[in-house]
Amino acid sequence: MRKNLTRLLTNPSTIVIDMRNHYELKWGILKKAIEVPSDTFREQLPMAAGMMKENKEKNIIMYCTGGIRCEKASAYMLHNGFKNVFHLEGGIINYANTVKEQGLPNKFKGKNFVFDERLGERISEEIISKCHQCGIPADTHTNCKNEACHLLFIQCEKCAEKYAGCCSRECYDFIQLPEEQQKELRKGIDKGRNIFNKSRARLRPKLKDL
Repeated sequence: MRKNLTRLLTNPSTIVIDMRNHYELKWGILKKAIEVPSDTFREQLPMAAGMMKENKEKNIIMYCTGGIRCEKASAYMLHNGFKNVFHLEGGIINYANTVKEQGLPNKFKGKNFVFDERLGERISEEIISKCHQCGIPADTHTNCKNEACHLLFIQCEKCAEKYAGCCSRECYDFIQLPEEQQKELRKGIDKGRNIFNKSRARLRPKLKDL
């Protein structure tokens, strides 16, 4: 991360745009960053340009998890007439390493979502997200333990114990069935379809029965 970009981040007039998916930014976010509320990256690009149409002369920083999406997004913005658009090289992953190594002020609150078995790495001690089931502060992502679901959601320790790691009463009841019956009911289901699911609409129906 170049020092001029560090100065831009501390400048109150700089606009910071988060180009990640909703389940990533609800877990952790750069302070004062703006969300582009769409379910796909393809939708985000024109939406971000539309949201910023009155700010074409301002400094805009775009960021994502590992730097790929925000690099594409900044190129898109420059192509569409924006003058001063930057992106965090290496995304939040590189940002977190850089501020730690160089002793810079950390502007990121919470955890950074990562696409591996860890699901996240802590950047600061702040917890900005809530359990999707009971609403208390929590920042542990999990995939529903129902093999026919695997919905990605945030769950506190108490709810994880209460629902055995499931996202809904329906899924909890499902995993209580004999394994052979579960296998029979899972036939024809793409059991991994909800891992890293981007859609907000998918999350709400699954949790409404709790």
